[in-house]
Amino acid sequence: MENHNYCLILAGGIGSRLWPMSRKSFPKQFIDIFGTGKTLLQETYDRFARFMPADHIYISTNVDYLPFVYEQLPMVDDTHILEEPLHRGTLASVAWGTVVIKKADPQASLIVSPVDQLILNETHFQQDVNAALDFVSQGNRLMVMGLRPTRPETGYGYVQMGDETDYPNISRLKTFTEKPELKYAEVFLQDGSFLWNTGIFVFGVDAMLSNIYQLVPEYQVEIPKMMADAETADPKFLPEFFSVLPKLSVDMNIMEKSQNVYVYECHFGWADLGTWGTLSENHVTDAEGNIILDTRALLTNSRGNVIRLEKGHTALIDGLQDYVIVEEGDVLMICPKNNAATMRRMMTEAQTQLGIE
Repeated sequence: MENHNYCLILAGGIGSRLWPMSRKSFPKQFIDIFGTGKTLLQETYDRFARFMPADHIYISTNVDYLPFVYEQLPMVDDTHILEEPLHRGTLASVAWGTVVIKKADPQASLIVSPVDQLILNETHFQQDVNAALDFVSQGNRLMVMGLRPTRPETGYGYVQMGDETDYPNISRLKTFTEKPELKYAEVFLQDGSFLWNTGIFVFGVDAMLSNIYQLVPEYQVEIPKMMADAETADPKFLPEFFSVLPKLSVDMNIMEKSQNVYVYECHFGWADLGTWGTLSENHVTDAEGNIILDTRALLTNSRGNVIRLEKGHTALIDGLQDYVIVEEGDVLMICPKNNAATMRRMMTEAQTQLGIE
């Protein structure tokens, strides 16, 4: 049977929420965060390559990051690395990637995946992805993949399941909620109809392009241009008019507005690796809940910390609780682990007042 399943890996972000380890010049997707010997990009590529043809996997990245992609994924054909001259949000990346893949296979079903995720059960992941791809291949369907929450997490987005379908684990999408306050997250946990939004999207290429054209006025001129350009030019090179595209997300502009969106309740185990707080959820490395990321450290009377230092450096810590201590290059950041606002402020002040990237 002919395989029409494809994957688009989004690897063009700057990863600012994991600053200072992740910098604009070398963001988190190209870093071996856990000292496993593989970067987040390599882990994500390998995850899909286990059950999807290599020539069905595409990488979307910023032009500044091409050398890192070439170095870390030398087996990927150059025409499967889609470069972006500017950061224009996930919608621009998905739109162009969908156009390019549609040219390769007009019947393609496509899964779009970020790189900053931890997948805990690869077998279940493969089963869930294949089932989702099969579902969207049968009609004008878009899908978001979710997992049942295990705690009232305020750092994740949520999707609410609506009416059930005749397919196992698949429901109509009812609502989206982005990073709720704690009181709402607690309600979501008890309600039973809310899932964590993984940010993994699945759809048929025609369904996505049709929805973009209908729901985003700014793209009604650009989508036909993209399709014409893909037919006449090397699809690796993004159209020049990319610079006029607005900076928009797939979540807010397509998934929240479309009438044909479904939710798949997955079972593969998952964690977002987007922030220092969420990074630590599944990586307890000592009895006190301290996360030591590829670092030599000796901790006493300390709990719930995240430690990552430069190679060759050692951390000796006593009496510290729920802090992030991260060293990268010329920056050492020490900050409460769950205070994302303070981390953003520290990054902004370092950039504006000290000239640090």
